Amino acid sequence: MVNGEEFLNKYPKQRTELPPAYREIYHQHYQSNRHARTRASRASSCLEGWMHKKVAAVSPPGESGTLEIGAGTLNQLSYESPSGFYDIVEPYEFLYRDSGNLGRIRNIYKDISEINSGNEYGRITSIAVLEHILNLPEVIARSALLLRAEGIFQAAIPSEGTWLWKLGTRYTGHEFKKKYGLDYQVLMKYEHVNDAGEIEKVLAYFFEKIKCRVFGLSKSVSFYRYYECLQPDREKVQRFIKEKHTLSGYNDDQL
Repeated sequence: MVNGEEFLNKYPKQRTELPPAYREIYHQHYQSNRHARTRASRASSCLEGWMHKKVAAVSPPGESGTLEIGAGTLNQLSYESPSGFYDIVEPYEFLYRDSGNLGRIRNIYKDISEINSGNEYGRITSIAVLEHILNLPEVIARSALLLRAEGIFQAAIPSEGTWLWKLGTRYTGHEFKKKYGLDYQVLMKYEHVNDAGEIEKVLAYFFEKIKCRVFGLSKSVSFYRYYECLQPDREKVQRFIKEKHTLSGYNDDQL
């Protein structure tokens, strides 16, 4: 692997198969959670406001625009000022198709690999998304390629893997158990494939400058983290993407 960074060898990750009882209620719970239809999801949405506000506090430089990875229901746009164009990556159309913010979107992509490498963004964002991504290094590398020279990559994530985050999920778990009779941690293990430490390690690998702020006392005692990443190491990014494509037998002449 690139530069002998062995931690990259664990990617892309694989999800364990979801038990039948969980598969039956998965889409119902997923949509209910995204639209904050339960008491626990409403409480979580309130706390998550911290992440949305942190991301919205930074505007894209100059006349450039924003790309949001994993835009979901387009709820981030409720925090954003109308500055520059706004593109999104979101594979699930049912999440955003009825959103009142849909008219503010310029382009919609199902996967970041669909975006031509000639596109440039002043800002690329993600809110509570990176913990779900199986091929995380590839998504971060492609994001780095799409940034303008003075661009910024912003990521807000749960402090997955810390004791305070685990404590915080107990409330949701209690409601989930009461509603479905199932263990919420099984679903969380299926959904959250990357913990906060792994995400930070990938960001630090591809970007020369990263800053972290926390919703809590420290990284280990927090509910959420917010990262600002600057100055991507483009040589490292290009090398990683090329090696990835070589291993898959795919040739991208644009790289």
